[in-house]
Amino acid sequence: MSTPGKALDGVVIADFGRVLAAPYATMVLADLGAEVVKVEHPRGDETRAWGPPHAHGQATYFLSVNRNKRSRVIDLATAAGRAEARALVLGADVVVENFRPGTMRRFGLDYPSLKDVHKGLVYCSVTGFGSGAGAALPGYDLLVQAVGGLMSVTGTAEPTKVGVALVDVLTGMHAAVGVLAALRHRDRTGEGQLVEVDLLSVLLSSMVNQSAGYVLTGEVPRFMGNRHPSIAPYEVFPTADGPLVLAVGNDRQFERLCGALGVPPEDRFATNGQRVANAAALAAILTTRLRTRTAAEWFAVLTPLGVPCGPVNDLAGAFELAESLGLDPTVDVRGVRLVANPIRLSATPAAYRLPPPNLEP
Repeated sequence: MSTPGKALDGVVIADFGRVLAAPYATMVLADLGAEVVKVEHPRGDETRAWGPPHAHGQATYFLSVNRNKRSRVIDLATAAGRAEARALVLGADVVVENFRPGTMRRFGLDYPSLKDVHKGLVYCSVTGFGSGAGAALPGYDLLVQAVGGLMSVTGTAEPTKVGVALVDVLTGMHAAVGVLAALRHRDRTGEGQLVEVDLLSVLLSSMVNQSAGYVLTGEVPRFMGNRHPSIAPYEVFPTADGPLVLAVGNDRQFERLCGALGVPPEDRFATNGQRVANAAALAAILTTRLRTRTAAEWFAVLTPLGVPCGPVNDLAGAFELAESLGLDPTVDVRGVRLVANPIRLSATPAAYRLPPPNLEP
């Protein structure tokens, strides 16, 4: 049996990314077969020191986004380092960087300085707030969750951040998509281009229905806790022993839920719009019924009826669920156990060639 190829075989990426958004993007591309050279300051990527927890002598934060890469220590503050970096870039297909705007220009490694000598170069720049008026603003995920509106709709009584640096992750995914689109264009025309993504724009786009609701109506969404602004019942409910999520998306599912819980039909709950308008009253009725059994018992009753529901798992429970479903959520990379790439390609699957690199001179 022949060994499957890799989707990005032959693509070389000079990765000047640090922390999360850009390294996440280059790891996704590396999993798909690109050769990624991670350029690091002699002190290393900041996330090498972001622990605990640690494993295999490194911070797990660093391990989470840097597999399938080779590290190269280059001090860009020196002329020799800048020359080495330039040679690396001129031999690469893609550059990814997330320095503050203007930093790569000082090193002579910005896109305008390179595009005429490397016409096929795809150059991806990741920033916090763009390269214009917001160029000087620091792009930290928590900060963008705050000023970008995400914390204003998360939580109940006070602004609450999401439990992971989600804006960075989403930005990394958008950066990877942008790079792939630019490579497709390059392959057709021979022309590279500049790809720009910023955390604030990505967050506003990724807030989908919340952002669209504001843009189209002018109504500013507020805290709703675990309740959905446009669907009901779609939230967390208490049971006899713990929380249960109900994610009822249509009238038929709601009818089945009511039948299982013994809730008689009422006109005020007949349609989704009416259920949203009367969400508090509906939640009170459902809570009374749901408290009579455990979360596991309700899951066993409701799931066969096609009513979307489930317990609130911790990560141990979540990985156990994925494993029980045959999703293979983890992968062993030369003795380092990591979370698997979720993209499944039938002909060119993700390949796990290298563990996250040590920092070596």
